[in-house]
Amino acid sequence: MKTYHYLKNGILEAYLLGLTTEKEKEEVEKLLTTDADVLAELNELETSMEEYFLRNAVPPPPSVREAIELRINETEIKKWDDVPYSHSNPKSAESNSSEPSYINVEFANTHIRVHKNWRAAFIAIFILSKVFLIFGLYYYFKSSSQEQEIIRLKAAVQQTAPLPRSLTP
Repeated sequence: MKTYHYLKNGILEAYLLGLTTEKEKEEVEKLLTTDADVLAELNELETSMEEYFLRNAVPPPPSVREAIELRINETEIKKWDDVPYSHSNPKSAESNSSEPSYINVEFANTHIRVHKNWRAAFIAIFILSKVFLIFGLYYYFKSSSQEQEIIRLKAAVQQTAPLPRSLTP
């Protein structure tokens, strides 16, 4: 009766997929050692599941394969970095201490870094823009004051100018 229960209720499938509780797992493993029918059914289920998964497998995109290969290569490089080695060049042997030296690539600064030449160019443009702004304001106010001066002089000329002879009595 217990064998029939395991064969028909899907407990073996759950066991294969790792979805059983610890108690069910122990019971199935105990039953596998004693009952050949359950063991045969488990093997048949395993092969049919494997065939199903292989038939319906979707290949990953090529970028995933490249990423996995890169990760594998990085772990292999890290493993080889731990292996001590000797140098044939005495200068490099002197510079190499017992600890391998690494270039620190990570950095915690969140500010944007700009090349020095670009910084100088941006500063020069900023200063020049301020100089041109000052000159522009200066000439604007100078021209407006000159226009007012011209208007004032025209009024003065009109007041002091003698009347034309044709208008005099």
